[in-house]
Amino acid sequence: MRFFTRPFAALVLSLVCLPCMAQQGSGQPVSPSTPTAPSTAPQSTSDPAKPVEGTTVPDKNAGTSKDRLFYTLPNFLTLENGANLPPLTSKEKFKVVARGSFDPVIYPWYGFLSAISQAQDSEPGYGQGWGGYGKRYGAAFADGTIENFITGAILPSALHEDPRYFQLGSGSFVHRSMYAISRNIITRTDSGGSQFNYSEILGGGMSAFISTYSYHPSADKTVSNTMSVWATQYAYDTITIVVKEFWPDIHRKLSHKNIVNEPAAVSAKP
Repeated sequence: MRFFTRPFAALVLSLVCLPCMAQQGSGQPVSPSTPTAPSTAPQSTSDPAKPVEGTTVPDKNAGTSKDRLFYTLPNFLTLENGANLPPLTSKEKFKVVARGSFDPVIYPWYGFLSAISQAQDSEPGYGQGWGGYGKRYGAAFADGTIENFITGAILPSALHEDPRYFQLGSGSFVHRSMYAISRNIITRTDSGGSQFNYSEILGGGMSAFISTYSYHPSADKTVSNTMSVWATQYAYDTITIVVKEFWPDIHRKLSHKNIVNEPAAVSAKP
């Protein structure tokens, strides 16, 4: 059995409890009970359309996001308040998947996962030492890249499915979690409708089959191992998408700053 190398997996498992934390209140400051004098300061000239900190803001030029999950890992296909965006073209789907698959952060991330795989001696056919580590690194990178392109660009383009995840953003923790989980089964189409998520279900199986029967050790080229990799991949993707739903809440929690209200100005009596 090979060590699972889908990006976000180890980080998601270690931080899976954070959505619960993020759902506990908004942490907004309480307004003071003492009335304040009318302000004579000039009104802000900032752009009223400027997004709130912590939101996965759509990139208006591409219909994708510039967000990073936990400030590091690419989260370019996740959007908050972006349900009315036009569909992505096939070129845009391939472009955003390539941007995430070859992001500079990805290279050390696969190095970290490969080190864990080496320590666990998963897929012993690779051996140990730097040679074994190099093979595990190459396999991990190929596994993630193949899956990303099949599930995020190739099948979505062929089947006219939208690979983006549109966050619900409101409701109870259970309701939002169930919504996120359902998106791996039902997805949005390019025309704005809904259909079975062939890209995730079928694409995940295709990527597991291609990687297992091409460059992994011969001892792992079995149907049972392929099915196990497929199931594990789907389970991790399900956990990941739940974290993506709550990431804006987590971001706002982590970056929250207490606002200290200044005392009201008291005018002098004549």
